[in-house]
Amino acid sequence: MTKIKTIGILTSGGDAPGMNAAIRAVTRAGIYNGFNIKGIYRGYDGLIKGDVKLFTTEDVSGIINRGGTILKTARSKEFMTPEGQQQAYETCKKEEIDALVVIGGNGSLTGARNFGMEYDFPVIGLPGTIDNDLYGTDSTIGYDTTMNTIMECVDRIRDTANSHERIFFVEVMGRDAGFLAQNSAIASGAEAAIIPEDVTDVDQLSQFMGRGIRKSKKSCIVIVSESPKCGALYYADRVKKEFPEFDVRVSILGHLQRGGTPSAHDRILASRTGVGAIEAIKQGQRNVMVGIRNNEIVYVPFSECIRTDKPFNKKLIKVLDELSI
Repeated sequence: MTKIKTIGILTSGGDAPGMNAAIRAVTRAGIYNGFNIKGIYRGYDGLIKGDVKLFTTEDVSGIINRGGTILKTARSKEFMTPEGQQQAYETCKKEEIDALVVIGGNGSLTGARNFGMEYDFPVIGLPGTIDNDLYGTDSTIGYDTTMNTIMECVDRIRDTANSHERIFFVEVMGRDAGFLAQNSAIASGAEAAIIPEDVTDVDQLSQFMGRGIRKSKKSCIVIVSESPKCGALYYADRVKKEFPEFDVRVSILGHLQRGGTPSAHDRILASRTGVGAIEAIKQGQRNVMVGIRNNEIVYVPFSECIRTDKPFNKKLIKVLDELSI
């Protein structure tokens, strides 16, 4: 195997709080272990176009507390084509990049796997997504911060809900996973969470309305996972039609959830997995994601973390049900 001297690092897909902490960790751990580190700007698009810079420790000073990503990010359709990947490989050769560290979610790591397999190229992934939907790691970079942001927003919305005796449907991100909705509902004392893992039909909604709205409780909060077909607006419209006596409002938090200063948990997670990425490269590993399970660093093959659904703890649904009476 060719000796690795230079490592490229990029962030791809949706930004997540803690990505900068991961960039810092990979850069400093890499330099500490004798590697050259090159930052690749704007994700896979930057890799295709050659938007690359040699990083020093000074380039990552003072960024651990910043949200977003100093490397910028993008979703690259061109990288999904053979021509785009060929161009990205040419950039790696031109810049003498011998291995890649990719920080991103499911789509980003899918691209990393495909590129690594096509060109027999060492690629290591870090789980950077607020959705917490990557199999093989207890938490993803950005998830904890986003959950705390949702909790703070719901705390404020509840003031209005109580003052006006309203039902608020609060829509949060999460793509096809309900981790954000379910856990933020528990943390904020919401009356219910509507998530992909627990499909809500007419009877379930009626049951919630009967349980959650009592004479002593005319206001409530329902956290809803985003969905193009049945998000917060859908459920609010149903309540308006089926229970017209209630005053219903919708709050879609949107990209507010992505920003902000990363929590201590996300900074530590990003730092540990960033150091773990350099260790994986030193060990000669490739096509793996660095995660943490039971507080220990683990290396999960891309084929597992991408294709396997992360298990959802159904006991959390029971916890919320019992606490929302």
